Amino acid sequence: MEDHFETVVIGGGPAGLATAATLRRHGVEAVVLERDAIAASWRRHYDRLHLHTVRWLSNLPGYRFSRSHGRWVSRDGVVRYLERYARHHDLDVRTGVEVERLDRDGDGEGWLLETAGGTLHARYVVVATGYNHTPVLPDWPGGESFTGELIHGQDYRNAEPYAGRDVLVVGSGNTGAEIAVDLVEGGAASVQISIRTPPNVFLRETNGIPAQVTGVLMRRLPLKVADALAAVSVKAAIGDLSSVGLPPPPRGPFTRAVKEDAIPILDVGLIDMLKHGKVDVVAAVEGFDGPAVLLADGSRIEPDAVIACAGYARALESLVGHLDLLGFKGRPVVHGGRTHPNASRLYFIGYTNPVSGMFREFGIDARRIARAIKRDRRQAPVAARPAEAERVAA
Repeated sequence: MEDHFETVVIGGGPAGLATAATLRRHGVEAVVLERDAIAASWRRHYDRLHLHTVRWLSNLPGYRFSRSHGRWVSRDGVVRYLERYARHHDLDVRTGVEVERLDRDGDGEGWLLETAGGTLHARYVVVATGYNHTPVLPDWPGGESFTGELIHGQDYRNAEPYAGRDVLVVGSGNTGAEIAVDLVEGGAASVQISIRTPPNVFLRETNGIPAQVTGVLMRRLPLKVADALAAVSVKAAIGDLSSVGLPPPPRGPFTRAVKEDAIPILDVGLIDMLKHGKVDVVAAVEGFDGPAVLLADGSRIEPDAVIACAGYARALESLVGHLDLLGFKGRPVVHGGRTHPNASRLYFIGYTNPVSGMFREFGIDARRIARAIKRDRRQAPVAARPAEAERVAA
């Protein structure tokens, strides 16, 4: 593989592919470097997963989801779409290449990309390694003593291994909520869900209107106004869930999304199961003691298995941590078409978790990055490579 490129996109997921395709449409050729395979993270998700965003608001630039995917696209449907997306745009995706570290090139005009196979050079770099890059299993006291099964949610595939077993799901995000539903439907003997902070909960759609549409419409309102409107809507559609273990959350959904990086649950069945006693809410997990799980309210339970859906890390520290570009929860301090003053021509995409939907935002930020790179190229044209210069001279 050649070692000099004008533009490199790191990551072959939806954000990286959208960026490469949009760059190409703007006349900028880019190579995509991916350590595994296209859509690698999507291939690892649990079987029943569907996009929580509606199909027609989830298209990436320049290629639409087929209507055959239905209203809510399945995990396998997303993987097939991303494979077709790369082929449709004839993207140069090179798998099996992991970029380990980024440093400024000696001339200050570009970047050095350290890989196991050697050092690459690029004038522009776009980092798109994924919001949920590395699963994080909390370091609970006594965890090593637990005699049951303890896994991260990323390792959960389906309910079959848990039929007839008592299962505790830890985490109040969409993954935990959907896995709890899957376990009940798959025949688990009992299902409990451990929640530390009560989540905001929306119906995935109300009267045929997807919650994502509401998120898009209200995201530009002041947070207090958006939260107040959401509270009225949720009260009418869902009601008070205090009696089933979910008291009103301490802050509104839009405030939490912006300031705490906490996205509401888009319900796919959990509310009904809570109301019918098929899933029980328990307190936060504090630790383990042999077969017992210790909860924050002082109680002890003894599930056969614990599935921790407690989050992921961006895991950008080894790649760019030394450049002082990371902030809250390890997210880049710049995003989309903006670059840091100390790291010009280095862009990040896919490190926000907006209520308006990730796939939709990938397209928006990909266009911003493409415009920024195209503008920079006009201001400082790339010098012709030696071979190109010889052809011009001839």
